[in-house]
Amino acid sequence: MLDLNRLKALHAVHVYGSVGAAAEALMVTPSAISQQIAKLERETGATLVERNGRGIRLTDAAGVLAEHAERILALVESAEADFQALRGAVVGRINVGAFPTAARGLLPKALVLLRKRHPELQAHLYELEPEVAMRKVVRGELDLVVAQDWMNQPLGVPEGLSRKTLFDDIADVALPADHPLAGRAEIELSELRDAGWISGSPGTICHEWLVYTLRSYDLEPEVVYWANEYDTQLALVEAGLGCAIVPRLGRCYVPDRVRMVPTLPRQIRRIWALWRTDAARRPAIRAAVDALSAVSRELIPGEQAEKVQAG
Repeated sequence: MLDLNRLKALHAVHVYGSVGAAAEALMVTPSAISQQIAKLERETGATLVERNGRGIRLTDAAGVLAEHAERILALVESAEADFQALRGAVVGRINVGAFPTAARGLLPKALVLLRKRHPELQAHLYELEPEVAMRKVVRGELDLVVAQDWMNQPLGVPEGLSRKTLFDDIADVALPADHPLAGRAEIELSELRDAGWISGSPGTICHEWLVYTLRSYDLEPEVVYWANEYDTQLALVEAGLGCAIVPRLGRCYVPDRVRMVPTLPRQIRRIWALWRTDAARRPAIRAAVDALSAVSRELIPGEQAEKVQAG
């Protein structure tokens, strides 16, 4: 009988293209992957890998076996979900991915609540950008992901994933305290036509959103500093080097010489929980989503919390 762990190792090499990438995905060492495939070769009596320069290449036999492994592993996951749902016990392990500000501002309280409610469940957190985390959920490397999208740039959700809205996170403009508009109650982005901007690195969701949004106001943004951490962006604003748009979830603290001013219209990003639809019956998934929802309701006004809960 074929060993599931060995099939999983072969399937990971097939999906990711190398032993090293497969090991990273499965969170084991490359030597462990190689050993599993060597044992699988002995089990099947077939050659599964061949040398290809400094790496390896899967043989045709390995490709056929890997395709079967994908279906087998999916059936095993479905069976485990059904069995856990039947038992109703919130036990085992759950792997959660979250983008940085959610990992800092939302997950700590949610994980504490989850541990308190279900002490036999082991939750593991991985800080990842939404696109990476969603791919890992689809492939089964993560069980649940907390992702974001901006209201004017919806998140593309891969087929096979379910999602739940956690809350809407409002973003404000961060200005140096001596900026002419720093004392305003609200600001239209068009009023910042000559501003120098501080943004996340090109290619990140927040950078692409900022450029897209400002151009929708007929502004051509001049990004003068790039920093992915919002705390760093606020420090640059405090130094008078530019302005930034910072979500409220992303603020550990606001420096004394920085003023946060709401925008007209409001700039909003939606925070989601996503998981594989096939795994939705797992009590651990439902328990984790419930914990995230409970903590999220503490972060938003009561009226909005009721709306999110109903949705």
